[in-house]
Amino acid sequence: MTDQLQQAARAVPAARADARTALAAARDHLLSLQHPDGWWKGELQTNVTMDVEDLLLRQFLGIRTAGETEQAARWIRSQQRADGTWANFHGGPGDLSTTVEAYTALKLAGDYVAADHMVAARGWILSRGGLEATRVFTRIWLALFGEWSWDELPEMPPELVLLPKWFPLNVADWGCWARQTVVPLTVVCTLRPHRDLGITVGELRTGRLAERVRPQLSWKYAFHSLDRILHRYHRRPVKALREHAMLRAAEWIVARQEADGSWGGIQPPWVYSLLALHLLGYPLDHPVLRQGLAGLDRFLVHEQTPAGPVRRLEACQSPVWDTVLGMQALRDAGVPGDHPSMLRATDFLLAEEIRVKGDWSVRRPDLPPGGGWAFEFDNDGYPDIDDTAEVLLALNRVDHPDRAAVHGAMQRGVRWLRGMQSADGGWGAFDADNTRELVRKLPFCDFGEVIDPPSADVTAHVVEALAVLGHDDAVLRRGVRWLLDNQEADGSWFGRWGANHVYGTGAVVPALVRAGLAPGDRALRRAVRWLEDHQNADGGWGEDLRSYNDPEWIGRGDSTASQTGWALLALLAVGRHDTDAVRRGVQYLARTQRADGGWDEPQFTGTGFPGDFYINYHLYRVIFPLTALGRYQATGS
Repeated sequence: MTDQLQQAARAVPAARADARTALAAARDHLLSLQHPDGWWKGELQTNVTMDVEDLLLRQFLGIRTAGETEQAARWIRSQQRADGTWANFHGGPGDLSTTVEAYTALKLAGDYVAADHMVAARGWILSRGGLEATRVFTRIWLALFGEWSWDELPEMPPELVLLPKWFPLNVADWGCWARQTVVPLTVVCTLRPHRDLGITVGELRTGRLAERVRPQLSWKYAFHSLDRILHRYHRRPVKALREHAMLRAAEWIVARQEADGSWGGIQPPWVYSLLALHLLGYPLDHPVLRQGLAGLDRFLVHEQTPAGPVRRLEACQSPVWDTVLGMQALRDAGVPGDHPSMLRATDFLLAEEIRVKGDWSVRRPDLPPGGGWAFEFDNDGYPDIDDTAEVLLALNRVDHPDRAAVHGAMQRGVRWLRGMQSADGGWGAFDADNTRELVRKLPFCDFGEVIDPPSADVTAHVVEALAVLGHDDAVLRRGVRWLLDNQEADGSWFGRWGANHVYGTGAVVPALVRAGLAPGDRALRRAVRWLEDHQNADGGWGEDLRSYNDPEWIGRGDSTASQTGWALLALLAVGRHDTDAVRRGVQYLARTQRADGGWDEPQFTGTGFPGDFYINYHLYRVIFPLTALGRYQATGS
């Protein structure tokens, strides 16, 4: 036997031993994090614009306190980088709008403009185009306080809510997160308020004139012309029509408030809905506003740091998502299906099933409600397809005493998933056939994705759930066909909701195997080759979020525990457990594990809007390594 073969032979038991030790520690760590009510929820960390806009909202409403400001400012300061900027993800490039908003908040908090950190931020902002180059949402916040002209913002009339669903640019054409944000913003931008900020940030202006859009045959010029018409209409609207539109917009907003006071369980529609209703005359002690403001406290994270206490605001919370992924990880780690932890989690999930119709029914009016689950504690209007698929996979692996309740919930979930398939065979996250790209071309839409077309990761999760539950029919086959048709030229799959091609590929490969593709299928062989070609020298996998904008970053980045887990799940699904790539990946996880069974992962590996908004799911760094280690152990003795 050659030295190389001898080394390989010795590596197998070493990797198995490392995996066993790491698996036990990670399993116990995850079990220890379960809430007594049955759910798991890790922090959902984003960028400092959440904290800035929370302070600005409170300033606008006249309720900002010195204590809140001091703690938020301390957190914002702690996130500034050496070059004076703030980024949208760990290790990413400085972001102009985020840096402008952070500077504004710190000045509001009393930071001296001649202080080194403010000088550095201001210099960088001016070198990148100043306030004039910021995104629309930043300029809307500035306009609320007279720091930007409403006339220099795209016009969004409230009459939008009156458009029928067949008409282009109607409310249903927007992705659910976008429509819930746009409707209240039409009210805010129509009323054009101006409140006192107490400071000015005029020093961030460069004086650069806005670029003129020259006449040409293009969507950009067409929508620029439409915007000019809408600005003229704003000055002389049809009074009765405008009043009716404002009333309908208010009704639309109020009808979509959730039980916890939020709108959609996410920050953007929440803050803009509060602003819109307040401007329409709702007092702060009105039940809708009182509940909305109180609900924000539930999304605050308080932490003691060496510099003092900080507060930061989560953009969203993920208890259902974290719970169903955690349940599957524990089952893969050998935790029995009737373990008390699994039973408590199942009880939580059964109580979270959504039995009412939401906005998804606009496109699927004949589909009965029930069988959908949302990402958050409270978001009955928007159950999502991704969570529902993972709920079914989790419920399928429990041994709950109320089998009838579990079976009924799963039947309804399957019915709803099948009914939400888009016409092209794929699945989006919240709606079916939400694919009208015209919305993306509006001048207003520079803040991220605004529609919800099918994606590889969501489609893969649905395909996997249907295949596991035995639904081998036309619905499944169309989903498989969609995945095969949307494989990238390099063999990977794009990741819409996770970073990025590692996530997409890690989701699709196991799904296709479950759906019946042989491990030797050409599409799977190409995916395996891509994964093995992009393994890092340390044995892990990583992909920087810049890959959404720059193809040079695709499959490249610092190794992370979560992304290594995704890659291993794909390789294990096609039987590559005895390969050097898998052994090195397993040993990377074992080597980098903390003493408490978790992993350090400052990198953001979740995606809100590709290219614009990213997430660090704090439980990803435990759940996905644990899942991969469990499946690796299951392949050997």
